[in-house]
Amino acid sequence: MLGDWVSIGYLISATLFIYGLKNLGHPKTAPKGNRFGAMGMAVAIVTTIIEMNLIDDGIIGWELILSGLIIGSLIGYILAIRVEMTGMPELVALFNGFGGAASALVAFSESWRYIYENDDIPVGLELSVIYIAVGLSALVGWMTLTGSLLAMFKLKGGVTIFGHWVKAPTWGPSWLNLVKGTLIFSSVILIYMSIKEPGEEYYLWAIVIISCLIGILIVLPIGGADMPVVVSLLNSLSGIAAAFTGFIISNSVLIVAGSLVGASGLILTFIMCKAMNRTLPDVLFKSFGGQEKATLTRTKIGADSEEVAMMIDGAQKVIIVPGYGMAVSQCQHQVKEFADLLKDKFDTDVKYAIHPVAGRMPGHMNVLLAEANVPYDQLIEMEEINQEFSECDMAVIIGANDTCNPAARSGEGPLAGMPIINADKARSVVFIKRSLSVGYAGVDNDLFYEDKTMMLFGDGKVMMNELNSAIKEL
Repeated sequence: MLGDWVSIGYLISATLFIYGLKNLGHPKTAPKGNRFGAMGMAVAIVTTIIEMNLIDDGIIGWELILSGLIIGSLIGYILAIRVEMTGMPELVALFNGFGGAASALVAFSESWRYIYENDDIPVGLELSVIYIAVGLSALVGWMTLTGSLLAMFKLKGGVTIFGHWVKAPTWGPSWLNLVKGTLIFSSVILIYMSIKEPGEEYYLWAIVIISCLIGILIVLPIGGADMPVVVSLLNSLSGIAAAFTGFIISNSVLIVAGSLVGASGLILTFIMCKAMNRTLPDVLFKSFGGQEKATLTRTKIGADSEEVAMMIDGAQKVIIVPGYGMAVSQCQHQVKEFADLLKDKFDTDVKYAIHPVAGRMPGHMNVLLAEANVPYDQLIEMEEINQEFSECDMAVIIGANDTCNPAARSGEGPLAGMPIINADKARSVVFIKRSLSVGYAGVDNDLFYEDKTMMLFGDGKVMMNELNSAIKEL
């Protein structure tokens, strides 16, 4: 009878996961979706403890389970309270890595039962399935951990070691792809050998070491522009590792949850790739821009805040285009103040144009602006808002470059075919940017030099503060 309740508990948990994932599809319902996901995990933990208590002599070592729950909850609570919204990409990358490693550790520990308790070694197809799942979980899990840690350092820009700032490297010669392919093939051979010679732990340790190297080598050549794709892919891999582990320990809810995370992460990855007009193999094995930067031969006289404020006076519709520069300068609150000033002082209609790959992770701009209490209905996706730029009095671009570069429509160069925000269709354009330097793709932006474009050169937060002050003085 109690076993039936275990099955019902897993069903409820899986339902909560699915419903939570559905609600995560929109910023307005995302908090509710997050709560449903947390409830699903709580139900899964309680149900698993009940199931474990039914096996043989029940649970041995309650103190380990309770300690893990308490310590893990405290760490999660502290991180959630202390992390700033601008640090969310790094936190997401770290969680992805820990998720993959946790799955790999569970699979590894389960395999030790067959290594050190020889009487329990299954035979035939069951043995093959278990060792394939163990090998794949180790391969994906440890690869996710090291890749996520390196991605986190890249998102932070580097790490402090013994008081010295060490910049995260980006290095990827063409022959590195051959090395990665060789390592992946070696992992497959090792999984096969672990099946042929069950009970030998050396094969599993070799898979762990090789997997860690693969994770580092895959992320090492990838630059900042591709980080949204990398973060979503690593999220998917953490789910896949969990699903493999679910097969090993025969836990249905782990299989369901891992499959949900893996599938949704892959879908998001392909959405990100489409938004960049690139394929996933191109992201993982080819460089994107940054190799040959365009030589700047043109100049543009910068405007001042008072001049821009006078241009804004009387504007009926303004569209704000946030980019990576807004995240770096952490000026989302100043941007929100700017929008409020326009609405209160001039009764201006203000909206935000959100490009799918703007920032350092999927939804980064949404997260930053939500942290500044920007209403969700003002955050408009690129496909929906592009048609409104022709009726827009002014487009204010804060730290974006490649995502609104008209060169993408030319059909040539690294940006060819990439969907962009149609900021150049607005009647006037204001760029808040440190300089005329090219974006990550290495392509000069013709929009900088158009007569209708005004450049505010400087740090995003400083320029937004000056612009807000100029508007208040009108």
